[in-house]
Amino acid sequence: MNVVDIIRKKRDGYVLEKDEIDFLISGYTKNEIPDYQFSAFLMAAYLKGMNPKETSYLTNSMLHSGKILNLNSIPGIKIDKHSTGGVGDKTSLIIAPIATAAGIKVPMISGRGLGHTGGTLDKLESIPGIRTDLSIKEYKNILKKCGAVLIGQTKDIAPADKMIYALRDVTATVESIPLITASIMSKKLAEGIDGLVLDVKTGSGAFMKNEKDAVQLTNSLISTAKAFNKKVIAFITDMNQPLGNYIGNWLEVYESILILKGEKKNDLYDLCIKLAGAMIFLGGKSKSIEEGESIANEQIKNGKAFKKFLEIVKAQGGDVSYIRNPEKYPKASYNKIIKSTVNGYLKTVNTFELGMAAIELGAGRMKKEDKIDPTAGIIFNYKIGDKIENGNVLAEIFSNDKKAILNVEKRFNKLVEFSKNKVNPPKLIKRIIKQGE
Repeated sequence: MNVVDIIRKKRDGYVLEKDEIDFLISGYTKNEIPDYQFSAFLMAAYLKGMNPKETSYLTNSMLHSGKILNLNSIPGIKIDKHSTGGVGDKTSLIIAPIATAAGIKVPMISGRGLGHTGGTLDKLESIPGIRTDLSIKEYKNILKKCGAVLIGQTKDIAPADKMIYALRDVTATVESIPLITASIMSKKLAEGIDGLVLDVKTGSGAFMKNEKDAVQLTNSLISTAKAFNKKVIAFITDMNQPLGNYIGNWLEVYESILILKGEKKNDLYDLCIKLAGAMIFLGGKSKSIEEGESIANEQIKNGKAFKKFLEIVKAQGGDVSYIRNPEKYPKASYNKIIKSTVNGYLKTVNTFELGMAAIELGAGRMKKEDKIDPTAGIIFNYKIGDKIENGNVLAEIFSNDKKAILNVEKRFNKLVEFSKNKVNPPKLIKRIIKQGE
């Protein structure tokens, strides 16, 4: 088989066979195909697309580039959730304990912040002592003991994805739906799951800016899950404003604690109940998503979800005293209150720029080697459609970098737009797509 012939075939818009895709992935992961040739293939795939069959072949090749975890020794149905990323999206920290408290096994392999979006691992690692770099043996032991575990991608799980993603990042081929699908599904299938709940974001703070692209990605993910006989339910959700009110690593853990204790109910709470309800349904613990939502609600009311969160944090080495008493967590050196200078209704939020502002404060990475400040971030007090008066506290910003505080303060009022007329809030859940629909 000749790599140039395969690149040419895809460049000219033809469909690749399974053995051709296997040859490419195997050759690249063994360093037998150089970066420049694989980059050419990625660009050809980006420009010409890949059909559902090719996408499932690519997913399969990437999946089999490493170990596929066998969780048969652990009783129970294993269900995970994947979000395509957004600003203030800390749902994994909340729904894993809820679903587990309801009797679902939740094996989660999570990611770090990407661009303007925060990462579950970075949020978790703001908890002193917690480990996300667990071995596969530790991963299985904690899953067996607690019912849930949240770790990062290991070198043994879908190594092809790690190599290919690094190359996509520097060759302008990130936004390809088949390549995104294979990247997500190869990692998720390697976890040993039986089913998956998808949360595909759309809007100013999402990677998929318009709903049409979000639907296309969702259908691609569902089609691929179906090819591997996995149960799946997908939600297309709004990311035209931050999810919840807190942005930044420890701030998001803090908001998760409030939600799990039943002390805060907002859009984040509503979405977590929906997602957890779908996980409970897929895991066979309810007859419908709606019944699953009632069960999810009950896990917060009876305190079992918060207790489960403490259990997971402790099992992964975290200091649970910070979860029980979050007020004792260190504070950022500088903070600034941002007040509204107008009367009106909140019309729009530039969620992408809000995410970038949080990164400037230290909550994310500008460069790969940057160190994250767990105390940095933003508390954003309002939602689109809310009435705001001159002098109301719009937001509060936190950082250990005084210059960053000044920079973000200067640009903050450009991140929001007000209207004198009443504004309808965006619909949080735009669509629910089940397998086969």
